[in-house]
Amino acid sequence: MENAKLLQAIIETAIDGIITIDQRGTIESLNPAALKLFGYEIQDVVGRNISMLMPDPDRSSHDGYLAHYQHTGEKHIIGKGREVKGLRRNGTTFPFRLAVSEVQYKDRIIYTGFIHDLSKEKEAEERLMEYAAELENLVEERTKSLKKTVTALREAKEEVSLSLEKEKELNQMKSRFVSMASHEFRTPLSSVQLSSSLIEKYAQPYENKQIEKHVQKIKNAVGNLTTILNDFLSLEKLEAGRVEPAIEAFDLVKLSEEITEEMQMIAKQDQHIIYQHTGLQSMVELDQNLLKNCMINLINNAIKYSGENTFIEFNTELNESQCIVTIRDNGIGIPQTDQKYLFQPFFRAHNTGSIPGTGLGLNIVLRYVGLMKGNVDFESKQNQGTTFILTFNQVPQK
Repeated sequence: MENAKLLQAIIETAIDGIITIDQRGTIESLNPAALKLFGYEIQDVVGRNISMLMPDPDRSSHDGYLAHYQHTGEKHIIGKGREVKGLRRNGTTFPFRLAVSEVQYKDRIIYTGFIHDLSKEKEAEERLMEYAAELENLVEERTKSLKKTVTALREAKEEVSLSLEKEKELNQMKSRFVSMASHEFRTPLSSVQLSSSLIEKYAQPYENKQIEKHVQKIKNAVGNLTTILNDFLSLEKLEAGRVEPAIEAFDLVKLSEEITEEMQMIAKQDQHIIYQHTGLQSMVELDQNLLKNCMINLINNAIKYSGENTFIEFNTELNESQCIVTIRDNGIGIPQTDQKYLFQPFFRAHNTGSIPGTGLGLNIVLRYVGLMKGNVDFESKQNQGTTFILTFNQVPQK
């Protein structure tokens, strides 16, 4: 008796549906889980054929399932290999797996069906399939996007290649034009320079201050134009790769003294260039012309950006391993925000105002020093002056 009660409790609380039918397929009992699955009350189904709980084609095939079981004795799982559905009272269906067992009860045989609802598994499977389809679509879209990107990159590469060719042609044309224009300008500038010197000579007996003033303006203008042409020519040669350093030994002190004397002639009123050398040796191995161009460029800037009645310090130093050139002024200085752009071609600090210049000089200095495997450093504060330092490695003199 106790065993019967225990068995009944197990059936009543089972998660899966349990149905019993007789040999004709007539329903004898359903546990609560089965009633809930199919949406019926117990009185609605007891005494009716089990096929009422099956949609076609399982409804019409049920008797065949039962006959097969009776003939073979196999505990046949209807859902094996294909989807089997149950028919609810409201007409909806749900997937399930059914296992049938034969039970000997008193003097007759009954069949017990164990129903496992596959709805959640089916939903999970469908979600997985949807997710897989989304992934597949996403992969396809990404593949298409990647193909478009590759195509766009290929086209961009071709455009860049064409642009580079055009730029190369334009640079060659520009170089030829700059070279031609610079050489063509030199002749009339030389004539103007010569004529202004002659006017100054012939006007001396008249001691006319106005003539002297305007002749000096002509000379300054010619000097500025000459500097511009020299900068453009230097840049054109650098861009064309036609500047090769000619390293040779020369006397650094002698060169620096000549430059000091030359630049003092174009200095402003009461501007003094003070040259000083440190070291027991004076011979260096560098490109004399490139170094001279760098020194003149930096001293010229110091003259332009410093006022009258000022000093410009020009120092050279030779120690055991380095040659160091320093040019220091106390002029307008370089604003902090402009310093990172200082060596870019055509860049001029925003505080230069109407002071003439091309913005090429420092770029040329940087590249010339680089050709000699040296370094350029500078320090500057606005309205407090600027210091440029050129450093070159040297083989110790024996």
